Amino acid sequence: MKINNLKINKFGKLENKEINLKNKINIIYGKNESGKSSLLEFIISMFYGLSKNKKGKQISNFEKYTPWEEGDFSGKISYELDDGKKYEVFREFKKKNPKIYDENLNDISKEFNIDKTKGNNFFYDQVKIEEELFLSTIVSKQQELKLEKNVQNNLIQKTANIVETGEENISFEKIINKLNKKQIEEIGTQRTQDRPINNIEKKLKKINEEKELLKNYIEEKNNINNYKNELIKKINKKEIKLELIKNIKKINEENNLKNEKININKNYLNNYEEKIKEKNNELNKIKEIKIENKKIKNNFLKNIIIPILFILINLILFIFLKNIIINCIGILILFIYLIFIYKNNKKIKLKIKEEEKIKNKIIENKNKLEEEIEELKKEKIKKQEEIKLEEEKQNVENKLEKEKIKNNYLNKIEENEINNLINNININYLLENEQNELNELKLNIHKLELEEKNILNNLEKLSELEEEQKNLEEKYEELEKENKYINMAKEEIEKAYIEMKEKISPKFTKELSSNISKITNGKYTNVKINDDGIITVETKNGNYTILDTLSVGTIEQLYLSLRLSFIEDISNEKMPIMLDEAFAFYDDERLESILNYLNKKYENRQILLFTCTNREKEILDRQKIPYNFVEIN
Repeated sequence: MKINNLKINKFGKLENKEINLKNKINIIYGKNESGKSSLLEFIISMFYGLSKNKKGKQISNFEKYTPWEEGDFSGKISYELDDGKKYEVFREFKKKNPKIYDENLNDISKEFNIDKTKGNNFFYDQVKIEEELFLSTIVSKQQELKLEKNVQNNLIQKTANIVETGEENISFEKIINKLNKKQIEEIGTQRTQDRPINNIEKKLKKINEEKELLKNYIEEKNNINNYKNELIKKINKKEIKLELIKNIKKINEENNLKNEKININKNYLNNYEEKIKEKNNELNKIKEIKIENKKIKNNFLKNIIIPILFILINLILFIFLKNIIINCIGILILFIYLIFIYKNNKKIKLKIKEEEKIKNKIIENKNKLEEEIEELKKEKIKKQEEIKLEEEKQNVENKLEKEKIKNNYLNKIEENEINNLINNININYLLENEQNELNELKLNIHKLELEEKNILNNLEKLSELEEEQKNLEEKYEELEKENKYINMAKEEIEKAYIEMKEKISPKFTKELSSNISKITNGKYTNVKINDDGIITVETKNGNYTILDTLSVGTIEQLYLSLRLSFIEDISNEKMPIMLDEAFAFYDDERLESILNYLNKKYENRQILLFTCTNREKEILDRQKIPYNFVEIN
């Protein structure tokens, strides 16, 4: 890959600049504070965006490079990949996503993955290098070097880290120490006290003790529930039985109403009987009247016969006694008697006449009564038949209703019990008794519910304890997982460290040794790093020197060599090498060696050298090494 052109509208101190870059070595020259570092940051930001994250600094890169004056905070970069494909990227730094164009100026921005945080990942999709790796290998920014000893210690540590882990800011030992610290402080172990996992264990123990005390309430609640369930079953059965009794009572009441109706009809029948009886009595009276008339007639005959007999006697006495006085007295008595009889007979005749009329009337009434009696007898027979039919109908309906009830409750109540209830004559008493028993059961349920409520107040605490226990167990499990993961991580780091030492580190130390030998013209030929992270350098005569005894310039040479050792393996693309004031502590001899090394070793790569001196230009001119010179004003 190579960068062809940079167009900067506004970025930090840079404004309205266009820079053309070429293959191989490009010297970006400018005095201090002229904007060289800003240009390097521009290139990085065009590829990866400008972060608003401070990352421990006082201000973020976005704040640092935002122009003070209003303007077009943007730029464009043109570059070419190893396969010959050319791209242009235009970015407005206040926006997250840039616009990417191919060599035909087609907008291909949507062809790349979009990250919610970082935006368009076009450059990673093309070269497969994360920004962090890009900055730790390809780019070497200007070092903030204040004191020689601090610089030396910093470079030694970074060199050791790279040899151990492949990253200048990562140390196996520091990682393990940080993991141990995190494990102890944030989680805890079986050996620690008052750490999260230890506190959870104490709380869980206390909860279990409290739960043991509350378990009796669980058993008591279960007993209440069992008894309550039994009562509920009895209540349900009672209610069904009560419902059955009410239905039976309803049927009985309906039957009673029907019986009332039948009884009313029977009363009507009795009325017919009474009427018939009354009519017969009247008829008997008529008969009695008829007999009395016969007596009257007989008396009338007696009244006629007696005087005749009296006259005959009186005549016989006159004939035999010949006593006129007696005869006269007899005649006088007879005459008086005849007068009396005459008057009496006259009354009798009148009475007979009247009685005859009454008789005729009675006879007429008698006939009428006899007819009425016959009619009443017919109606009585008809009513009897109606009552009989009604009774039969009622019996059938009653039987059907009872059968219907029986069938409805057969699955709920035993058949014998249903039959007993249906045939029970004291249904009202039974209903009252069952209702009282039901009320008693419900009262017992109510008492149990009150007891249950009291128990629930205690069990509520148990529920809270169980919930707290569950949460603590989940936290404990999470902490255990974290412990497990940290232990696994430490194991994997140890394995990776061993693998690095056995496989990867030798490769890089070999590459490093080769590079340092060439850069120092054979003064230092071999680099070693022991298990304690101490770096030793073998001198030309075979002696070993600890790295921290060397000069800063030598350490920087070693550090740069180590960074360059990674470049071949980080991407399939031949990435440019960007060095910002990387040779500040190099003397002229070292600088000449490193420039010759870069020219030969990386002749197929683009190299950007950011410098504030003319030393690089002068050495390249003297060595007749071609380069592209760009001056930043």
